[in-house]
Amino acid sequence: MLQLPDSPPRMKLPVSVEESYQLCRKITAKYAKTFYLGTLLMTKAKRPAIWAIYAWCRRTDELVDGPAAAVTTPETLDKWEQQLESIFAGYPIDSFDVALVDTLQRFPMDIQPFRDMITGQRMDLYRSRYENFEELYLYCYRVAGTVGLMSTAVMGVDTQQNTAPWNYYQPAYIPTEEAIALGIASQLTNILRDVGEDARRGRIYIPQADLAQFNYTEQDLLKGVVDERWRSLMRFQIDRTRQFYSKAEKGISHLSPDARLPVWAALMHYSKILEKIERNDYNVFDRRACVPQWQKLRSLPIAWLRSQAL
Repeated sequence: MLQLPDSPPRMKLPVSVEESYQLCRKITAKYAKTFYLGTLLMTKAKRPAIWAIYAWCRRTDELVDGPAAAVTTPETLDKWEQQLESIFAGYPIDSFDVALVDTLQRFPMDIQPFRDMITGQRMDLYRSRYENFEELYLYCYRVAGTVGLMSTAVMGVDTQQNTAPWNYYQPAYIPTEEAIALGIASQLTNILRDVGEDARRGRIYIPQADLAQFNYTEQDLLKGVVDERWRSLMRFQIDRTRQFYSKAEKGISHLSPDARLPVWAALMHYSKILEKIERNDYNVFDRRACVPQWQKLRSLPIAWLRSQAL
């Protein structure tokens, strides 16, 4: 474990807090356009904190999926976890860390979801196949369900729902499972959208048991075969993913009122990727399922209505 000094050393921060948040904003806008649109609907106080969280998650993912992934080792991730501990102790190591240190001061969080995400990246170092959905679920929780837990700390929960006298001593409900479900739904959506891209990197995330259930082989997948077996398999995967979105929806009403619209918008925008896959006749091998910006904007009034109705 990283040994930290008893008192902070007098050192100059790499960048100012505001400059660090801008770096995080730029990386969010560049790599997560749908997610970034949702953050613009947040309050000015919460928006930068979500950028800081996303930037850390993105940089963590880049260790195993980015340009330098070929040289990433378990020791690389050990050092990254040490840097995480430094951040939580209030010692930023690089320019992006400055924003996350500030975020943690304004929105206290548990370090465990961050550690779990690093553990998920460790899985990508030695696993390229998953036998069943239980194994895939664990992976999805670590690399994406954890994001739901991190974000909930920033979003906040509605403390006004327990104002009735009989609820006076009841704590506000924290939609933990629903937050995890939204992260898992998003990750499963990524997996279905990126089947072809992942296959070209030698990775197959669709469980082997599911392939066998529909008599679709790994060789078929690597060749990009789109037939009725594949369509049936994809319908099954999409239906399961939508069940997680449905579970996530039930938690939005428990969030702070100012967080409901952005979460509804993000959920609706991301789930539309599944509709795009269906419209593309389930061809995810050479056609990327992208939702046009105009469709995202058109769905905002519906997201607003849902946020008000809950």
